[in-house]
Amino acid sequence: MTGLATTLAHALIALGGVVVALFASIGRLTRFAGTAIGRLVRPPWYPVQLFEQMLVIGYFSLPVVGLTALFTGSALAQQIYIGGSRFNASSTVPAVTVIGIVRELGPVLGGLMVAGRVASAMAAELGTMRVTEQIDALTTLRTDPYRYLVGPRIVAAVLVMPILVLVSNALGVMGGWLLATGRLGFNSASYLNTTASFLKADDVWSSMVKAAVFGFFIALMGCYHGYHSSGGAAGVGRATTNAVVSAFILILLSNLIITVIVFGS
Repeated sequence: MTGLATTLAHALIALGGVVVALFASIGRLTRFAGTAIGRLVRPPWYPVQLFEQMLVIGYFSLPVVGLTALFTGSALAQQIYIGGSRFNASSTVPAVTVIGIVRELGPVLGGLMVAGRVASAMAAELGTMRVTEQIDALTTLRTDPYRYLVGPRIVAAVLVMPILVLVSNALGVMGGWLLATGRLGFNSASYLNTTASFLKADDVWSSMVKAAVFGFFIALMGCYHGYHSSGGAAGVGRATTNAVVSAFILILLSNLIITVIVFGS
């Protein structure tokens, strides 16, 4: 009985340690985000850095995001056609495809693709700067790393992600249209008319809001883990992995929350 009590006590201590560490991590992340946002509203600002990050995050992510949306839209239309045919509802392909792409798949897949590409790059770049003491050198030269490194990345990601997702949505719908008209026998004009009639303003706005939130989390995770990396090359590698994984989790969690808030009633 004493042995069981001891084992239970050790388990509770271990669980408590995990919970405390989790809340400590959330606290450090919140303080980092608050500091970065607070520094953003006061000069000096760095428009060149902002433009460079918008180019890196937006323009150079466009091929992977576009191809992902195009292929996913085609595959989605095929699956909806197969499923709908079992209930004599194959005509729902354009309506379900546009709703599925715009509300969920466009922003989520776009966010995940950008997170995999951008969050890892940010963590690697800032992590390398941290372990080689370049960030310390910036501070010595009276240049605020939050304003010069973190702020432009967060603002750029929030600004360009809605544009990327807008393009992703259009290509996803086009992918469904290409497959439906080229393989499934749908009439092109009828498909587009049905797509337009089922696409609502709320769908588009919720997609844009999700994209901006995802962009914030992608940049925040990349900068946070890179900024606090340590331990040389191995530490930079861990920061890169942690940035991508945490960005993925926050994207999926925030997507669920926004979906429930907007479409739950």
